[in-house]
Amino acid sequence: MSQIAQLHDEVASQLFDAYTSHKTVVPPRETIDKLDIAGAYRIQRWQQRAFEDQGHTVIGHKIGLTSLAMQQQLGVASPDFGFFTDRMRFDAGQPIPTASFIAPKVEPELAFTLNADLPADASLAQVQEAIDTVHLAVEIIDSRIANWDIRLVDTVADNASCGAIVLGDAIDVELGELAGVEATMTLNNEAAGSGKGSDVMGDPLIPLQWLAQTLGEQGTLIKAGSIVLTGSFCGAVAFAPGDKLDVDYGTHGSLSLTFS
Repeated sequence: MSQIAQLHDEVASQLFDAYTSHKTVVPPRETIDKLDIAGAYRIQRWQQRAFEDQGHTVIGHKIGLTSLAMQQQLGVASPDFGFFTDRMRFDAGQPIPTASFIAPKVEPELAFTLNADLPADASLAQVQEAIDTVHLAVEIIDSRIANWDIRLVDTVADNASCGAIVLGDAIDVELGELAGVEATMTLNNEAAGSGKGSDVMGDPLIPLQWLAQTLGEQGTLIKAGSIVLTGSFCGAVAFAPGDKLDVDYGTHGSLSLTFS
């Protein structure tokens, strides 16, 4: 094994251990000189295999940094993606155990389930045809890297800062109208952020097309049955035990979360 491959494995192991130890690590860019995106995704895939070895089932992907608000908040300039497993999923109304995370924040999003594989060169029309259901969703982002001191390669290596997802019921919405969906987030009845589907790369379906292409470049397809969250409508907000989050999606319904 080359020295750089060994460093990748060591960083991946440290990040994976942090899920249970809650001991944060230094930014991977400081451990691995000139860490690039390809190397960061190799570190991420090591952790995915480790979860699978423990019996987890990968059920989908999250796409991050798709809104200008989140790119500015984290100081990066392009999207990224991560994975989540069956044990990272919560249903709406289920209390969220805050102690499961290190420095968690929440984001309002939309989630999509697929009824067909998506090829790497999928057109937007093919993306629409592959969508089975649309759901209101919240992503809990978390950082295994100390103090959220991240750049793009760091968050990619840290599974795109994914902590968990919360999936609401399927909603009835025309796919051509997703850019107009609005979300307003309140934490303990105080305004915490708002945005529209158009804030997510212009249309929440465009990140899904981007993911198909990006995974295709890595030799992987988005499989039928997958759940994909396509990015936050606004900046993320931190929460603590005892907090209550409400996300109002207007005519499309709402999601409420409590944190224990």
